[in-house]
Amino acid sequence: MINTESMSFWSNFNKPAIHKDWSVLSSVGQLDEILEESNSQKVAILKHSTRCGISYMVKDQLESTWDIPIGDLKLYYLDLLAHRDVSDEVARRLRVVHQSPQIIVIHRSKAIYNTSHHAINLRGLKSV
Repeated sequence: MINTESMSFWSNFNKPAIHKDWSVLSSVGQLDEILEESNSQKVAILKHSTRCGISYMVKDQLESTWDIPIGDLKLYYLDLLAHRDVSDEVARRLRVVHQSPQIIVIHRSKAIYNTSHHAINLRGLKSV
């Protein structure tokens, strides 16, 4: 018997599909805007590796269970393989150790929450 669930995972593995609520972070200049934006609302950056199965599963799990209103937490997606310079700058400015996958919640230009790998989940984000 063919496991169609497994086939679905691998057929979508290399697709950089982005949930409708994600904004793409692709330049260091945008980081200034995001830090400014964090003064009026919390923002989250998901550092995602398009070559990592764990990263893909975490992103898929977040997207399939997401129920936080966009006004409560603005979402940014960072393809760290395509934009490693941006990923490095995020780590430097927010003083967080680089991980992949990693989610960082920012408020008032400071990282107030960050976690990585299988610890990334909706419950954790809602606790912030």
